[in-house]
Amino acid sequence: MKLNYRIAVFALAIVFGLFFSFPSLLQTESGKKVTLGLDLQGGLHMLLGVKTDEATKSRIKSIAASIKNFSDRKDILIDDLTFDDSSVSFSVLDIDDVKTIEEYLKSLEGVKLVVDGENVSLALTEEEKLKTKKQAVDQAIETIRNRLDQFGLAEPVVARQGEEKILVQLAGIKTQEEEQRARELISRAAKLELMAVDEERAARVYNMSDADAAAYGDVILEDSKNPQIKYLVHEIPILDGGMLTNATVGFDQNNRPVINFTLNAEGAEIFGDFTGRSVGKRLAIVLDGKVYSAPNINERIGGGSGQISGDYTVVEAKDLAIALRSGALLAPIYLMEKRSVGPSLGADSIKASMVALIGGFVLVILFMMLYYRMAGVIANIALVANLFIILAVMSLFGATLTLPGMAGIVLTVGMAVDANVIISERIRELIYEGKSIHKAIEEGYSNAMRAILDANITTLIAAVVLYAYGTGAIKGFAITISIGILASMLTAILGTHGIYQMLENKIQKSKNNRFWFGIKG
Repeated sequence: MKLNYRIAVFALAIVFGLFFSFPSLLQTESGKKVTLGLDLQGGLHMLLGVKTDEATKSRIKSIAASIKNFSDRKDILIDDLTFDDSSVSFSVLDIDDVKTIEEYLKSLEGVKLVVDGENVSLALTEEEKLKTKKQAVDQAIETIRNRLDQFGLAEPVVARQGEEKILVQLAGIKTQEEEQRARELISRAAKLELMAVDEERAARVYNMSDADAAAYGDVILEDSKNPQIKYLVHEIPILDGGMLTNATVGFDQNNRPVINFTLNAEGAEIFGDFTGRSVGKRLAIVLDGKVYSAPNINERIGGGSGQISGDYTVVEAKDLAIALRSGALLAPIYLMEKRSVGPSLGADSIKASMVALIGGFVLVILFMMLYYRMAGVIANIALVANLFIILAVMSLFGATLTLPGMAGIVLTVGMAVDANVIISERIRELIYEGKSIHKAIEEGYSNAMRAILDANITTLIAAVVLYAYGTGAIKGFAITISIGILASMLTAILGTHGIYQMLENKIQKSKNNRFWFGIKG
């Protein structure tokens, strides 16, 4: 027996597979483990709808805010800046400034511009409205996925269904509290706005109706802690959460949770300019239509950072920070359908899959041992190592195992054995031709390599395509079969080749080809 680099690599792979797969097999408290998918351990299935019409309203409001910021920066005086669900209108006090602001508005995509003397109006084109609605759904999918990833759920399924629906599947949600927290995190708009308080009319806020406030270009908002407290703020915000770059949980001097946020360069400039010309006035920090604080501006605030304080727990503050970091939803979402998937389905699925996996595994092992004798035993060693390596890699990366994923493992077992069948047949053919054991082994691997590589590479390409364009369970199948293919290349080719090289002299001296390869002579 002689050692070689192939057997050394194979031994290290086996140790790796055993070490990282044991936490999943034994379900130990420590160590990284494979997470079971919704179809195996149960969880929450939801179908959400997106109110895409609200997205166009938000876009119009954003355009109005941009016009206000541009006119302030360029010292252009405008009046009667108003907007509705589909258009923005205003008048320019100095006719000489019309050209400047017209050039700016023409740079905006998807708008129809009408200029009549000093009066300017613009609206979204029909194409832009459709594009905005589509973007609202796409952005909702991405935002929900980001929030759930930061929430700590392993591989949640978030996918478009139809034009304006989103499918969400959350594995491992077992309690009512977990479900409620996940639903609130998903549905929260997390729309941050910094809005100027209308100091001139603020004292009259309790005697004003919404219509009265709208006549002055204002809106009445409630305090987040006490709905009885009202604020009169200018409807067009100074800036919004689209300029936010980060949000983290901190604590104030009384050890209460707060949210510290930072703005991008543009937002920091707008924030600094506004606070510089608004000393002595108040700035309302508004989140999802409620005022969390309205501090006095004592001096120009540079750096582009701020703080949101409120009466919430550490967990609530953490979820709020996640929602802010992942971005505000362009349009509200609503629950259309909800189902709790019980663990009994998972238990039945696991049982059926394990019966198929173990049954197929045992039959393959018996066939290889009976037909190829010791060559079959060597192939079986590689097969067992292959399964441990698959489980270890999935555990190491915290992958989610779904029912299709288990099907991928079963398929990988067949592919790993197939490689050894091709190799064993090539070796047997060469021995029949009178080649020495050394030449039969080396040429057998060399001749078999092309067929094995062709089959594995084409399957791997298909798996990559499935992962790139598939969702949920399809991705799980693609991941497991990809890991299995790469592991089988290591075990069924490199590993078994190393074992044959180690036993080569012993096989040659025994001259018992029936025992070693299941053939006469």
